[in-house]
Amino acid sequence: MEEYVYVEGKKYRRGYTTGSSAAAATKAAMWMFVTKSYIEDRVKIHTPKGIDLFIDIENQKIGQDYCQCSVKKDGGDDIDATHMIDIYSRVEIVDRNEDIGPESITGKDYIRIRGGQGVGLVTKPGLSLEVGRPAINPVPIDMIVGSILEVMSDADIDIASYLAGRSILVTISVPDGQEVAKNTFNKNLGILGGISIIGTSGIVEPMSDEGWKKSLSADLSIKKAQGYKQVVLVPGNIGYNTMVKHFEVNEDMVVKMSNFIGYMLMEARRLDFEKVILAGHIGKLIKLAGGIFNSHSRIADARNEIMIANLAMMGADKDLLDRIDGCLATDAMLPIIKEAGYQDVFDILAQKAAKRAYKYLRQDGMEVEVYMFDMDSNLLAKASFGGVEI
Repeated sequence: MEEYVYVEGKKYRRGYTTGSSAAAATKAAMWMFVTKSYIEDRVKIHTPKGIDLFIDIENQKIGQDYCQCSVKKDGGDDIDATHMIDIYSRVEIVDRNEDIGPESITGKDYIRIRGGQGVGLVTKPGLSLEVGRPAINPVPIDMIVGSILEVMSDADIDIASYLAGRSILVTISVPDGQEVAKNTFNKNLGILGGISIIGTSGIVEPMSDEGWKKSLSADLSIKKAQGYKQVVLVPGNIGYNTMVKHFEVNEDMVVKMSNFIGYMLMEARRLDFEKVILAGHIGKLIKLAGGIFNSHSRIADARNEIMIANLAMMGADKDLLDRIDGCLATDAMLPIIKEAGYQDVFDILAQKAAKRAYKYLRQDGMEVEVYMFDMDSNLLAKASFGGVEI
């Protein structure tokens, strides 16, 4: 594959997913099993993105009735919690009806896949996997199955004759998975005991937010499956802690959306939530009042400009506007505004943020509510909008 991509003029190295790692390890283990020979260095796998990968194989072992090996998951320059962890695959033959514990649905009764040590288990509805199944997603399952079939074809083995009514059992394990999972979204998603084997393309694109967004979407899906009709979206800890501790909102209703305001609003619409509450620090949500739906500072800022424009419309003099323009943080503006008697601007900003979000949703009947806080979790303003056509 083309190893590097350019993002905003900088060169970044691509990587591969936990799903690709599991598929590569399985292909190698399957080859070792049928040939009783070790892999010299790498195996080639095909990815859904149409890119072939050549992946190094480590920790090879040929046992009496099984073979196993591992792959070091390489995320390229998109470093996450799973970067450089060892993902193992063990291949053996078992009776087709043997109880192997929770297993994945492969669509082929002669190929069975289960999660071993460090692979999580699904405990909540709303994901693409049934409750009680290993956290091995559908695309990686297909890649693992495809790798097995490719080995059997390359070795010129007739599967039906070779298995004689038995099944190939693949066990995917991640020795450090339970510890690594503490630094992932898995607990929020109800995936317990380890990491997930994921990846829809097989390739990790550096500086991409897509994986993060998919985790947030999955979190929303779980809230919906649990029967919640409204959801609380917060940019970070200020919104989360304030809503849970001060407003006694059930933490199961809260999703940390990071900077993805617009994306999460549309996901809430797709999942048919009746009400969305946006709650967080004014420094994040003031951007929404100005029509900014990704609050990352490298995408857009304009906090000072939005505040100045709204104060000017209230009649603030140039001296006050200049002082606001000189503030380096939104919290620095607050005492200046309050001292000048313009604290009503917070209500105006909350109202505009709620209206902007509602119009963005383009969904009559949904209600949007906005809570704006300062750094000390004090409520500055609250507003709602919805239920009428704009």
